[in-house]
Amino acid sequence: MRDLDRAAAGFLPLPRATFHILVAVAEQDRHGYAIIQDIAARTNGELKLSAGTLYRSIQRMFDDGLIVEPRQRPAATKDDERRRYYRITPLGEAVARAETRRLTQLVRMARAAGFAPGRA
Repeated sequence: MRDLDRAAAGFLPLPRATFHILVAVAEQDRHGYAIIQDIAARTNGELKLSAGTLYRSIQRMFDDGLIVEPRQRPAATKDDERRRYYRITPLGEAVARAETRRLTQLVRMARAAGFAPGRA
């Protein structure tokens, strides 16, 4: 097992908000409000993070090295200098992959036990 994968395993299981934030910043750098919007859209409105939950989670993720603030910002015409943008780190990517594997295994077990449709 690679060092990054070993480190990622120590974060599992991830809090729901953390996993969704990692997914939101995986495709592109996003500021807080854009993260909230992305999560609401991806979950069809089932998960709506409050600003407090978002920024507490972001601070913890920043401290843990899962995300960083990129030095490069969007063009000034498309940016508001008050916004803080966030980018996933290699560790954050490893943690998101590890959580995805963990969740996939849970679904397989649920299917095998007859709790979810589909093949085991």
